[in-house]
Formats: sequence, C-alpha cells, structure tokens
Amino acid sequence: MEIDEAPQKVDIAARIVTPGTAITNDPAFMRGHGTFSEHDTIYSSVAGVVERINKLVSVRPLKQRYGGEIGDIIVGRITEVASKRWRVDVNSRQDGVLLLSSINLPGGIQRRKSESDELQMRTFFAEGDLVFAEVQSYFADGALSLHTRSIQYGKLRNGTLVTAFPQLVPRSRSHFHTLPCGVDVVLGVNGYIWVSKHVPASKVEANAELIYSDKNEPISDDEREVIARVANCIQLLNRLYVKITDTSIIFAYEASLAHSVKDLLTHDVAVELAQNVMARLEQQA
Repeated sequence: MEIDEAPQKVDIAARIVTPGTAITNDPAFMRGHGTFSEHDTIYSSVAGVVERINKLVSVRPLKQRYGGEIGDIIVGRITEVASKRWRVDVNSRQDGVLLLSSINLPGGIQRRKSESDELQMRTFFAEGDLVFAEVQSYFADGALSLHTRSIQYGKLRNGTLVTAFPQLVPRSRSHFHTLPCGVDVVLGVNGYIWVSKHVPASKVEANAELIYSDKNEPISDDEREVIARVANCIQLLNRLYVKITDTSIIFAYEASLAHSVKDLLTHDVAVELAQNVMARLEQQA
C-alpha cells in the first residue's frame, strides 16, 4: 500500500479519507481506531471519516459490521435453538445469544425456568423468527448476550424486515416509533429495521398469548401499501447514505406520496427524495 507524503501541517477537520492518507504529524495527537503511525505521522488505515475527540484521532469506516454495546436495542433473527439458549443473527461478526433465563414467560410470570420450559423452547422462538431485544452483556468470546425481559421486547409480526448500514441508525432514547401514517417502526442499531402494522400495546398486554404468537393480524391492502412505502423510503435513505431516524423516515414518506410505491427505488426518484429529506433536516437543525 502506498502512503502519502506527510505534509508539514494537516488539518484534522472531519473529512473523508482513504487508506494511507496522512492525517496529522503533530506529536500531541494520539492514534485511535482506523489509524496507524509511521515516521511520527498518523495515517488512515481504512476508508472513512476522520473523527477527533480531544487529542484522540480515529477514522470511522464508511461501511462496517455492527459492533454491539451494552444497552443497544437490536432486531435479530433466530438461527438455532440450542440447550437453554437461542442463537441470534444480529448482523455482527458472530451470532448473539438469547438465554432461556433472559426471556419473559407468557403472562409475565416471574419464576425460575424449568425443564418443561426447555422442552417448549420452540413455542417461544423457533428458527427464522425475528426478535426485538436489548444487549445485556458480553460473553468471554465476545458474543452479545441479549434479553427480552420487557413487555416492549419479544417476537416481531405483521410486517417486513429492511436491512441498512448500522452506522446510519444512531443510538437514541427510543428505537420503537409509531409513525403518523399508522405504521410501527423498530430501528435496530445493528442495521435491521422492522416495519409493521400498528398494534396497540394494550391489546398485547390484555392477551398474553400474543407475545409468542406466530400468526399475523389481518392486514388490509391499504395497510400493506403503507408498509411497503415506508420500507422503500428506508431503503432509498440507506442507498443514498442518509441518517435513518423516525424524523427522516417521516420526511421521506411525505415526499414520496407524489410517486407510486414501485417507483421509489428508481435512481432519479430516490435522489430527488433523499435531497428533499436532507434539505428539510438541515432546515430543522
């Protein structure tokens, strides 16, 4: 790999760099993730955006696998049912783990999980099921330990999954949103986003069996069209590298109403809508 000649002075303002780009030769700065040091100069080792925190300089890759943090809200897919645990695809370097002891029993019953619960594990989550969970801790091998011990977490139904770049979904106070158009959106910080028909929480709380039900609610054609429109809006935001939040999704949805659902992912329409969303976000800021 060729390395750029080190300039006498380099500005550390946020900018996009490629591998081998000189970032700074000031000895006061420390190198962080995505950088390496040679001849007293800090270089980028990945393609990404330069970030500076006090005297620490790092480069955030433009594309990367999800790296979990405790407290993250994620959407995952069950890949395996094992002894007292489920393996969950969380869009990371390795699968997450959901322990039997880390889920709520139907009805919210609080008790130790028994052998009979272990025999019924597939009635809770089976291979292919999508789950809304929180990162609880790490295992020794670096795998994420998940939990669903809350009424808002659990099995996902009545919708469709959209995959986005994890770095486009910022961490926020809430990752479950009900949009004005009548659609629920779960923004997993791992890049898995669930778009579904709105089901009142009171209905789920009143019927404990719905928590682990495999049956979808009746979904009308109009509701399917709205779900598809929101899903396509998220895909075009991801394609054009726009931050995916509840606000940007609402802006994209409102701008998309002038177009049919199937046209939203065509290049010209996607660029037009993305520019509209970015302009409104800048205006709001």
